[in-house]
Amino acid sequence: MKRIIMHIDVNNAFLSWSAVLYLKQGSKIDIRKTYAVIGGDEKARHGIVLAKSMPAKKRGVVTAETLYSAKKKCPNLKVYPPNYNFYKKMSDSMLDLIKNYSPDIEQMSIDECFLDYTPVKHLYGDEVEFAYKLKKEIYDKLGFTVNIGIGNNKLCAKMASDFSKPYKVHTLFENEVESKMWPLLVDDLFGVGKKTAIKLHSLNINTIDDLAHADNKFLYKYFKNQAFDMIEAANGKGSDVVVSEEMLPKGIGNETTLNRNISSREELEPYLLALSENVAIRLRKQNKYASVIVVTLKDKYFRRFSHQKKLVNATNLTEEIYNTALEILSEMNIDDGIRLIGVRLDKLSDTSLHQVSLFENLAVREDNNKLEKTVDELKEKYGFKVIKKASLMESKVGKKYLNK
Repeated sequence: MKRIIMHIDVNNAFLSWSAVLYLKQGSKIDIRKTYAVIGGDEKARHGIVLAKSMPAKKRGVVTAETLYSAKKKCPNLKVYPPNYNFYKKMSDSMLDLIKNYSPDIEQMSIDECFLDYTPVKHLYGDEVEFAYKLKKEIYDKLGFTVNIGIGNNKLCAKMASDFSKPYKVHTLFENEVESKMWPLLVDDLFGVGKKTAIKLHSLNINTIDDLAHADNKFLYKYFKNQAFDMIEAANGKGSDVVVSEEMLPKGIGNETTLNRNISSREELEPYLLALSENVAIRLRKQNKYASVIVVTLKDKYFRRFSHQKKLVNATNLTEEIYNTALEILSEMNIDDGIRLIGVRLDKLSDTSLHQVSLFENLAVREDNNKLEKTVDELKEKYGFKVIKKASLMESKVGKKYLNK
């Protein structure tokens, strides 16, 4: 039986949730129906539009533009500050409501999640009828609307939820990919950012249909490993595994929020190195080895996504963790500006069970392991940058990060 995956996405989350808050506090005005935006503080240089009402959108206001620009388009615009604590409460309330039906929920970001409907279909019946019931219950009990997309995997469910808004249910099953998804522009394919879309158009790949039938060898010259992933996505292929909190593996991770949106890999690399070193030190303290490296990014639209790589040999060496993280980052789309980056180590074990290659010296590897533990002890005693590894210092990123 093919899996049935739902993607539940809050319509205009920050503005909707702020509207709910103000109405609860006794406001007579529903800001969703006025010229309104949720925006950061202009004086603190965070003056951008985080969310806009439909009337403001009709005046040309767009997400991520400056408040100054938005007010020029819409002089009557009113700016409301974000309330992240309340947004978290609303997000948790929605997840708790959905968990009444199934524990198989994977939160993608604060305002969207996946639900694996397959195991509970025999309890609740037709998936489309259930989706209509669920979106109505969320509105009746919590006061905001959602879109629900339904597909046989997470990619198609996500694409379906974006077809048209607000307060809609859409399907994109395997047999509907050709008719519903292929006519769309490549810009609309989940995971394809603005810069990637521009490059695809320059190669005369304009629709998702064009991309679905593109030659992988040709695209590899321009996009490396990302080429295969894009072609697979264009053909409606993606993971159907919903990873709930209960299923998350125990691991070691660290994330950092950036002080501005970054869309340059070179600028992200020093952060990746710092995070890799941090998690590697913690791993060695526990005398553990990791066989899976995960890099997590969150873009300026608060969308969170991760890529991972399984290692042939488990490791606890900073350099190996960092180099693997670099490989992963090279395959991820950063066109929409990154505001958070993280590194996580998973599938931890007590031994490395190292498989020796013909070109590798195990004695050198063991010496590196001992050296890193010694360096950890010195850093803990005398400070983080008391000693620096030559191989990392010699790299461009290492010089930028370690010599600060």
